[in-house]
Amino acid sequence: MYYTYLLFSLLLCSCYSIERDCTSFKTGKFESSILIDGKTFISEFSRTNNIQIEYFNSKTDTASVRWINDCEMIFKTLNPKNRAEQKDVHLKILSTTKNAYTFEYGYVGSSIKQKGRAKRID
Repeated sequence: MYYTYLLFSLLLCSCYSIERDCTSFKTGKFESSILIDGKTFISEFSRTNNIQIEYFNSKTDTASVRWINDCEMIFKTLNPKNRAEQKDVHLKILSTTKNAYTFEYGYVGSSIKQKGRAKRID
């Protein structure tokens, strides 16, 4: 009887798949929210196929965008002002809905990742 429940549970779990239609989020205008140490940070950004311009706290940052695949990209700050901004950032889209996506990001080569959510605003 135990094996029957286990098999049934495995079958139910295997039928669930996370939606990832990343291509519809390659370009556009978005609002991003990230939770760091219990505080939510919100920024807006516009992205073309190869440039992203982000607006946060009255500052503007521009980065080149290099797509690894449909759901992963590398950002390189175009005019870094310090050593941290010289590091490339890897972003991976984890799941999508019609107008939003969840993502994780971190410095290239680092195992430390942050998660966030972006929604289309245009």
